[in-house]
Amino acid sequence: MNSYQVLIFLSGLVIFSYLFDLFARRTRLPSVLMLLAVGIGLRALTDEWGRSVPQLDIILPTLGNVGLILIVFEGALDLEYAPGKRRLIRKAFGSSIGLLLLTTAAIAWILHELTGAGLHQCLSNAVPLSVISSAVAIPSASGLAKDDREFVVYESSFSDILGIVLFDFVVSNERFDVLAFARLGGDLLGVVLLSALFSLALLWLVGRIQHHVKFFLILAIVVLLYGVGKIFHFSSLVLVLGFGLFLANVHQMPFNWIRRHFVYERLDHDLEQFHSLSRESAFLIRTFFFVLFGYSVVAKELVDRDAGMICLALLGATYLLRAIYLKTAVRGPLSPLLFLTPRGLISILLFLSLPEAFRIPQVNMPLLFMIVLGSCLVMAIGLVLSGKPPKAEAE
Repeated sequence: MNSYQVLIFLSGLVIFSYLFDLFARRTRLPSVLMLLAVGIGLRALTDEWGRSVPQLDIILPTLGNVGLILIVFEGALDLEYAPGKRRLIRKAFGSSIGLLLLTTAAIAWILHELTGAGLHQCLSNAVPLSVISSAVAIPSASGLAKDDREFVVYESSFSDILGIVLFDFVVSNERFDVLAFARLGGDLLGVVLLSALFSLALLWLVGRIQHHVKFFLILAIVVLLYGVGKIFHFSSLVLVLGFGLFLANVHQMPFNWIRRHFVYERLDHDLEQFHSLSRESAFLIRTFFFVLFGYSVVAKELVDRDAGMICLALLGATYLLRAIYLKTAVRGPLSPLLFLTPRGLISILLFLSLPEAFRIPQVNMPLLFMIVLGSCLVMAIGLVLSGKPPKAEAE
């Protein structure tokens, strides 16, 4: 394949992804399902032609991490605080942390019973399968009522952050004692303080850059900070979330010196451009990531009966716990929020970063693919059944 054919192929993927997005807005069928189907189809074609994508094990996590940064940042820019949203934020945070812990415990127990693996191993494998994917949930919630849409944005964003924190905590500690929790608290406090300092520094930089290239420089710095933080085992995504929240709510900061020294005349215009750039960049990265993830799975592996039975058990526990929690704790109608708990990019990334010592043979890529596909299908069916599809919105 020459360079022109590669350009045609890549641009074609982006065009099809855009059309999938338009189709998804009209039908509520998540575009991720169509991207996965494209990936599976490409795998079948390349296998037939004797071709393959080189170094997929490096490309996929790299794209996923960049996509995660952009999606969390984009979601944070949407989270403008207002006193009237306190109750909504509390409900979403409680739902994200409560369901993450309950689902992780239930899935770990099921894996322990079905595979016979140790509880620590099962917990490590359960966390990736318990995190709501904001990369899938937020775009899919675009046609919901305002309150439901905001709940999904907050809940899935919190779930991404808390899932990564929980995953690092489980993998990094052999014992869950007082010392482990104290170390976790210290790490989180340190990351929050660093997030505040970096947010101030980056906003100061944004206001003083006169070069026509501004936003990609800031994004490059954010990605750099994320990568350095992950090397030192910090919860780097908190930095990304903190910077996005800071930008979205800088006008509401209670400190006059912040508004005096960091808020500049063109800030609102720059934020609008920054948001647009992050949204379109996230769309591009998400397109290639899910196509490659679909490509990484061999179609014949999806007929594994044992993996299918485990998948059904895990999804059944997930939706049962979510229904009980929404009914008892959130005390709202089950539809459509019950169905908006998809697994996706964050689950794949955490699974790929699982140390070899924690691997369970039965918890493999085909099982992960089934869970991602199954949760997206349930979400699609639930959204269709919950009401009429929304009218397509202008891009």
